[in-house]
Amino acid sequence: MSLVGYRAENHPQQVGRRGAAAKVDDRATHPDDFAAWNLRFGFTLDAAAAPHNAKCPRYFTAEEDGLSQSWAGERVWCNPPYSDIRPWVAKAWHEVSTVDPAELVVMLLPANRTEQGWWQDLVEPGRVDGSLHVEFLRGRLRFIQAGRTDVGPNERPPFGCCLLVWGTL
Repeated sequence: MSLVGYRAENHPQQVGRRGAAAKVDDRATHPDDFAAWNLRFGFTLDAAAAPHNAKCPRYFTAEEDGLSQSWAGERVWCNPPYSDIRPWVAKAWHEVSTVDPAELVVMLLPANRTEQGWWQDLVEPGRVDGSLHVEFLRGRLRFIQAGRTDVGPNERPPFGCCLLVWGTL
């Protein structure tokens, strides 16, 4: 796959100028990928979903705002909007550190942003001290656009992904 002509549509530089493109943020995790992770982790809540792409029977939509809801006692799956990652990572830390914590949080994120402030401030310290597990995934995942049921040709993002895991593996 060539990156010639690729244009990052929700990179922070583009978002800062014109705001996030909803069509880019509203991408579903492919069911095959999710099924393997769900088998491994047993999720009970999708914290950042839409009715057409929710991965768990219990989920929060943008209108319900998963950032303002409690995740207490849940085994949380989160594929947040990539245009604004920092508050989701901060929320995960809060939810596993509170008096009534989430049992587990697994977040799917782009793996090519390790230089950005949110990674350096919120991920790297936990990765180094062992309180957060980071799994870099092989290859490039396939995401499904809103209104579609499968991935079209050449629709993989030009970056790899990783799972951030808070809680017991």
